[in-house]
Amino acid sequence: MRRAGLGLLMLLAGCGRAEPAGPQADGFPAPDRPVASVVSSRWSNEDERDSKREFDAVMKASGLARGMTVADIGAGEGYYTVRLAARVGPEGRVLAEDIVPAYHDALGQRVLRDKLDNVSVKLGQPSDPGLPDASFDRIYMVHMYHEMDAPYAVLWHLRAALKPDGMIAVVDAERRTESHGTPPKLLDCEFRAVGYEPVRHVDMPQADGYLALYRIAGPRPEPRAIKACKA
Repeated sequence: MRRAGLGLLMLLAGCGRAEPAGPQADGFPAPDRPVASVVSSRWSNEDERDSKREFDAVMKASGLARGMTVADIGAGEGYYTVRLAARVGPEGRVLAEDIVPAYHDALGQRVLRDKLDNVSVKLGQPSDPGLPDASFDRIYMVHMYHEMDAPYAVLWHLRAALKPDGMIAVVDAERRTESHGTPPKLLDCEFRAVGYEPVRHVDMPQADGYLALYRIAGPRPEPRAIKACKA
């Protein structure tokens, strides 16, 4: 399953609550909003998602191309992971990350069973996915952003993992975080707080929400200089 380069760095792998998160490590601010609980390793039935052509719509809007290196953060059962593997092809690489050990282990078994040689699975930490530096063309966060206890820390660490022209793609529902969504203005504010700028926002009915793309803009702030956004 391991491949040369990036694959050698990757090992086989948001947990939250519907209330404000507690104090953060390393000086990062806690989100000034509720954090939704993780209730399942899946967003919806895979056949239903395919019938809506969700994956194809997200890939077109995010500009994914064959041969790219991508990360699937909060991968769960791997709906995006297995389809990303096919889309980037053998020349590309996919890192699937989750912080829930049971999800990590189940996805690892799926990757082995399906012989996805360009995929590695990693167990991350709530505040740091642990991705290698300057490695990713796209990082996907699908219907999970609202479940992260430490969004500012995660976004801070993901900055280092992006290639210079890389982007983060967030898919979420346009509703309050405690209702398993993220208002777009709040999402923009939290990304801007860590030194990103929005590239595009696309309504995505195929994914029951929207897609927002972000790229790095300016220097990465010191953790203690980051100000939490109010919902």
